[in-house]
Amino acid sequence: MSAESLDIDTLLQNLADCLRRQIETRGLHDPLLVGIHTGGVWIAERLRERLGIDTPLGRLNIAFYRDDFSRIGMHPQVRPSQLPSTENRDVILIDDVLYTGRTIRAALNELFDYGRPRQVILGVLIERDGRELPIQPDCVGGRVSLGPDQRIKLTGPDPLKLEIHTVEAP
Repeated sequence: MSAESLDIDTLLQNLADCLRRQIETRGLHDPLLVGIHTGGVWIAERLRERLGIDTPLGRLNIAFYRDDFSRIGMHPQVRPSQLPSTENRDVILIDDVLYTGRTIRAALNELFDYGRPRQVILGVLIERDGRELPIQPDCVGGRVSLGPDQRIKLTGPDPLKLEIHTVEAP
């Protein structure tokens, strides 16, 4: 998939269709939709409408559990997550871009602080190459292959847009 074909509406529809199938196949009851701050929350808000989920959206801030701030040059801004108990709940975890897997690892740690979910389904708008951890999504809006010097970023929230940038090596 190229940068020109990264149509947000199409990607959202692909992701919603796959999630509907997962909800039915895996027998999810009253799923809790949880978005990872920030882009995952934007995507989850739009999916909540498309999937007809009535329960309030969970918002997960994973800054406390990140293990790569020094490497990526970010400074953690730890804010509390907005999440009800996940004990024995069916959870649909949403993020914008799956790259190394480290964000999802941190999100699962944070999620389990709120209880032990019955099951967790992972949905991402974009999956790209470059995995460092053995984490795979259940549902994907689209896949893109990028070079090691390229990054893809979701901007928004209104309008949502995907941008591909080239970064200089250190």
